[in-house]
Amino acid sequence: MSKTLHHGLLILRLLSEHPGGLTVADIAERIGVHRTVAHRLVRTLEAHQLCRRDHHRRIVLGTGLVTLAEPVEQDLRTLARPLLDELAEATRATVHLMVREGAGDMRALMVVEPRGARVHVSFRPGQTHSIEQGSAGLALLAVGPPRDGERPEVTEARTQGFAVTEGEVIPAVIGVSAAVPTHRGDPTTSIGVSVFERAGVEELGRTVAATAARLGELLG
Repeated sequence: MSKTLHHGLLILRLLSEHPGGLTVADIAERIGVHRTVAHRLVRTLEAHQLCRRDHHRRIVLGTGLVTLAEPVEQDLRTLARPLLDELAEATRATVHLMVREGAGDMRALMVVEPRGARVHVSFRPGQTHSIEQGSAGLALLAVGPPRDGERPEVTEARTQGFAVTEGEVIPAVIGVSAAVPTHRGDPTTSIGVSVFERAGVEELGRTVAATAARLGELLG
């Protein structure tokens, strides 16, 4: 693969993890290149509006990324947004739409936080974790046939229609997720909520599963 392109993409990922910005020296050290190389890479990304310098001259992500990201799963996000808003307000919890990425990862495509809730979980879209970790991935694994050595949570999710995990993606946070059904192969998307208490988790799971089913119907 192209080492230059690889380093440029590493910079974008690095900046996404440091919204407060980084200096060129910071970037060079973190991606393992000479400062002169990092400077050239940053200047190239700046020319395409993929990064910029803030008022402290630190490098931050640029608005050009918005244009690139907009078409990604646009239909899915457009159809899901009102359902996620409704679910967030009904449960007073943070709602997430997760998509399978490759063979073994889940990525947060959308995150909706409840308005007016005194306390809620907060995390950013774009975060990834293993499909074997957290309720979002286990909900997708539960749609498939039983596997030797599968987690008990997957077996249980296959029976009840939603998966529940605790403290696997965010410490002390309980995830409740259901797969979005599809008529086009195996499901690759799940809807879930993040809460702090197990009280009423069964009812919460049924609500999440119903929302996932509604999105599946809209997607056809």
